Amino acid sequence: MESTDGFRIRGWHVLVAMILFFGIITAVNAVFITAALRTYPGEVSVTPYEDGLAFNAKLARQADQAKLGWRASAGAEAEAVAVRIIDDQGAAVRDLSLSGKLQRPATGAGALTPRFRETEPGLYVARLGGVTGVWDLTFQAQDAEGRQFEGERRLTWP
Repeated sequence: MESTDGFRIRGWHVLVAMILFFGIITAVNAVFITAALRTYPGEVSVTPYEDGLAFNAKLARQADQAKLGWRASAGAEAEAVAVRIIDDQGAAVRDLSLSGKLQRPATGAGALTPRFRETEPGLYVARLGGVTGVWDLTFQAQDAEGRQFEGERRLTWP
């Protein structure tokens, strides 16, 4: 007797199923690879080796800064960034030359250079327009005697 079930898996069925299976996997991988390459800008530092060599100098600057006794706080305000600097007695540190840089935590693209001015004793404010999300602020302050202070803060705007 011969079976009359109707459908039987043949060799070409298996071939088509395997081609579809691996074709879908390849297509999904291609989408993910394309998305990854488009969203990763590459190396943030152009000179990573030299940056590593400069690390000991940074440690020496941090030791000098600790002896100075200054402390800083930074905050994200409505369309502005504010940095307050006080000395070891809690008094405002006035008349500093303050410069800084804002950049996204994951990329160097779109970095901003805020221009700070002292709005009240020890408070330095830079007006920004249209900044939203998370940014890293690095700033350097220097007084008339040449004493330097460096700081880093992560700030978030709504």
